[in-house]
Amino acid sequence: MNDSHKVPEPSDELLELALSTRKASISLGQSGNTTRQEALKAIADSLRDKAKEIIDANQQDVKSSLEAGLSQSLLSRLKLTDRKLEAAIEGVRKVSLLPDPVGICQLKRELYKDLCLERRTVPLGVLGVIFEARPDAMIQIASLAIRSGNSAILKGGSEAKRTNQAIMTAIQYGLNNSSVSSKSICLLTTREESMALLRMEGLVDLIIPRGSNELVKFIQDNTRIPVLGHADGICHLYVDSSADLTKALKIAVDSKCQYPAACNTIETLLVHKDIAPSFLAEAIPAFNKSEVKLLGDKMACSFGVLEEAHRSDWSTEYLDLVLSIKVVETIDDAIQHINRYGSRHTESIVAEDKNAADKFLHSVDSSGVYHNCSTRFADGFRYGFGAEVGISTQTLPPRGPVGLEGLVTYRYYLRGDGHIAGDFASGSKEFIHRDLQL
Repeated sequence: MNDSHKVPEPSDELLELALSTRKASISLGQSGNTTRQEALKAIADSLRDKAKEIIDANQQDVKSSLEAGLSQSLLSRLKLTDRKLEAAIEGVRKVSLLPDPVGICQLKRELYKDLCLERRTVPLGVLGVIFEARPDAMIQIASLAIRSGNSAILKGGSEAKRTNQAIMTAIQYGLNNSSVSSKSICLLTTREESMALLRMEGLVDLIIPRGSNELVKFIQDNTRIPVLGHADGICHLYVDSSADLTKALKIAVDSKCQYPAACNTIETLLVHKDIAPSFLAEAIPAFNKSEVKLLGDKMACSFGVLEEAHRSDWSTEYLDLVLSIKVVETIDDAIQHINRYGSRHTESIVAEDKNAADKFLHSVDSSGVYHNCSTRFADGFRYGFGAEVGISTQTLPPRGPVGLEGLVTYRYYLRGDGHIAGDFASGSKEFIHRDLQL
């Protein structure tokens, strides 16, 4: 799959579409805060007005996917209930109320008299977003793009093609009732177009993949455009010897069972040997009640886990009601295991010992590290970002759930009055580098 020759060149039609989206992005990037806010409100109103059409389209997609044998985890992501759609619409309204991320002055410095440097945030330009199964992701991404002054070229999975088209129709209708060009957001319909998108450096500024490991890795291997995303969501929960059993059990069950198809669900549970007998005596029945298939190392199996885990299980993202359990000798063993097998997504420790918690938080190299809470909180909406375009597990920023702040870059502005570098090179003038109030 990572043979670059399999990625086609963009067609003339796709290039024309990208050029019009690029043009719209320039106008959108220069628009005022109120203009972008009003556009989001118009989109939210349109989505609500067309909710029945969207749900009807989704039901057709779910039916077709069931007949085609789509996996249960992808079906769960595909299904768009009235409640899920309403939450997505409310998310659009919340994004409209977030502080404007564009035009923020981050630095203001006088280099010399009448020579002033500023650094201000600006939109990235055009986002190319390729996602699978989750049609509500389109709503989140479109709202964040508009709010941050970016245009977006979207491509959803074929399993959600009717839903995606119904959502796009609503978004376009909303934009047509605003001052923002409807060409700011567009939808690709074929796999060939989405693959050709990877060849469009210069027209697309950032690729955001949301989907399977195979999809993300293929995109990362086959484009020169910067890619924001994560290929795996192998998250861990470590139950320390100092953990409160009741608290640990509640957090463990939520982290695995609240929505097992999500990338922030735990795939491995690590338990300190001193607390393993008492904790697993309660945890195993609780997981069994939720129909979780448990796999364990030899020690975990000696405490009641029925099936032994294989080495490959420690690096497997199940996205299902399957959980690997490992009993560890020390907290250092837990940290070492996470740093070896984890995907730098989200990890959590349950501990009453503050020193143990602090050691874990500062030693685990992931985009999110938690203490005494579920990994399911790794989400842009839950972080107060209104929504997210995805979760980044890279070391460089943006990292973790990516909201508005991850969709802007910055530009340096320098204003002078006939200043030339030669005067400073010769020594006739000297920089003063005085920071001014923002």
